[in-house]
Amino acid sequence: MRLVTFIPPDGVARAGALLGPTVIDLASAAPLALEEAGDLRWDMLSLLRGDPDQAEVNLEMAADLVAAVAQVAGIDYQAATDPLLEDQLIADGMFVDLSGGISIGGEAMVLPLDQVRILAPLPRPSSIRDFYAFEEHVANARRQRGLEVPAEWYRFPAFYFSNHQAVYGPGDEIAMPRTDALDYELELAIVIGKAGRDIDPEDAIEHIAGFTIMNDWSARDIQADERPVGLGPAKAKDFATSLGPWLVTPDELEIYADEGRLNLTMQARVNGFERSRGNSARMYFTIGDLIAHASRDTMLYPGDVLGSGTVGGGCLLELTAGYGPWLERGDIVELEITGLGILRNRVI
Repeated sequence: MRLVTFIPPDGVARAGALLGPTVIDLASAAPLALEEAGDLRWDMLSLLRGDPDQAEVNLEMAADLVAAVAQVAGIDYQAATDPLLEDQLIADGMFVDLSGGISIGGEAMVLPLDQVRILAPLPRPSSIRDFYAFEEHVANARRQRGLEVPAEWYRFPAFYFSNHQAVYGPGDEIAMPRTDALDYELELAIVIGKAGRDIDPEDAIEHIAGFTIMNDWSARDIQADERPVGLGPAKAKDFATSLGPWLVTPDELEIYADEGRLNLTMQARVNGFERSRGNSARMYFTIGDLIAHASRDTMLYPGDVLGSGTVGGGCLLELTAGYGPWLERGDIVELEITGLGILRNRVI
């Protein structure tokens, strides 16, 4: 299942699910499965948390609503939600009569994707921890300063906290911060869906709501000034993090699973030209390792985001030996990961 936060024509942000080239409005579709659905909050955090005061709002119910809409529309649910078949089904016209054709009380349950505004899946995550989990990226970045990868790096997956109040979604414009060295960072993001503390790596999959793409925008000149202080990146990362375009549940990515990692091609383009290409399977630590370390002696909560860190070669810092050229106003940055879509932003 691919979940989105979207703004429909009436202008109120809410949670939805993709079905082909359409968005199912979960709030509008709720009466298909619930007798009293009018007062429920259908936002992404509520879906992930399963709040006691509205226990019906959860990921399982979202999946049931997608299946119910497909049944009403006479669509093969299993085929329609198979990511490997989607392009062919769209070409065959399976979804052609779906948009706007199903409603309850005059309220459309299904909207064309091109008629809504897609926000970040979690416009305000509970927190963002960003890891440093790709050995190639660490080695490349440190080599530029005449350094090797420290032995400590191999002991545990290090992370820092980023600004969860400065999140941007697909299509959003990113204002140029006060830097002469703006960079993108191509990352895979994990979204927590079940609370836990001291989680065992083998049990980590139970705590994952889904995956999305993350751009950890970076001001490299500010980062260089902050580095000697020893507190990790701060103002260099404070201004923007992009997430999106949607949240993909683990079941859709099972075909790419490989011994605790996901075998997903990762690409970055600037103004249509490919600049970076890597693979999430090259992460030194497993996804379970990241979750286990993040939850050590503390609670992880639904809506917490864990970034993988930059894939090897996944930023201009690595590609230009640290000297640029860097991003400029007007540049369009596209990050693409297999199964997760394309996250596109323009610098202004």
